[in-house]
Amino acid sequence: MNFGGIEAKYEALENARFVVVPVPYDLTTTYQGGARRGPAAILEASCHMELYDEEIETETYRAGIHTMEPLEAVASGPAGMLERIEEAIGGVLERGKVPVMLGGEHSITLGAIRAARKRCPRLTVLHLDAHADMRVSYQGTPYSHACIGRRISELCPVVQAGIRSMSAEEARYLRRRKLPMIPAADIRRDRGWIAKAVRHLSRDVYISVDLDVFDPAIMPATGTPEPGGMLWNDVLDLLREVCGRKNVIGFDLVELAPIPGMVAPDFLAARLTYRIMGYVAQKSR
Repeated sequence: MNFGGIEAKYEALENARFVVVPVPYDLTTTYQGGARRGPAAILEASCHMELYDEEIETETYRAGIHTMEPLEAVASGPAGMLERIEEAIGGVLERGKVPVMLGGEHSITLGAIRAARKRCPRLTVLHLDAHADMRVSYQGTPYSHACIGRRISELCPVVQAGIRSMSAEEARYLRRRKLPMIPAADIRRDRGWIAKAVRHLSRDVYISVDLDVFDPAIMPATGTPEPGGMLWNDVLDLLREVCGRKNVIGFDLVELAPIPGMVAPDFLAARLTYRIMGYVAQKSR
């Protein structure tokens, strides 16, 4: 099964602009598990999309979308899994292609960013999430999905948007470091929030979308849903601007935990993946 169910000539690796990397991994998830089933659900839903994108008026798949085999989990733990991901994403970047990682829990993003930063020393990260994820460690590991924001901030500048949940420790860390963060509440009352986010990003950007950034009314299929989230057009308005103004070298969508019998969240994730590809491809034309 490949992303979009596209013809072989558009799926061939040598001609593909985008390489989809499924990572069905959820070792450190909390509250509700099931994110390991996210990549397969997104791929399945993608086969039912219209491949003509009505917003950007093009068939993005013609730029080429190759789908890799899912990365197998590493039994040694999160650190070993991150090394495997870094190697896989590094291989995609070495070929001059745009990695599109489908999770899986959010901890996997660190492996991709390590690979990206080796090739782009001035990389910045746009992190969309309901949670700050700035804990030093959680449940005995610094590589928990609850620590990904902290690990990113130690590697390169990060801009967060959609945040509406954090611990007291995380709040103190954000204040001390003065990290650019746009709370979900500001998105509704500050018309300049998109310009603020873009202003803090460098030329080279990696985008990480934790799907719980969306309000659970439209994205209930996550392990840790939070009320008061972003809506579809909020997210697209930001991503359209970032992809149009910056060099997006890769992106991921993580934390989809499919709900049996409810396909709308899976389809939202697939459409968002395809739309971001479209924005990136449009910039390069």
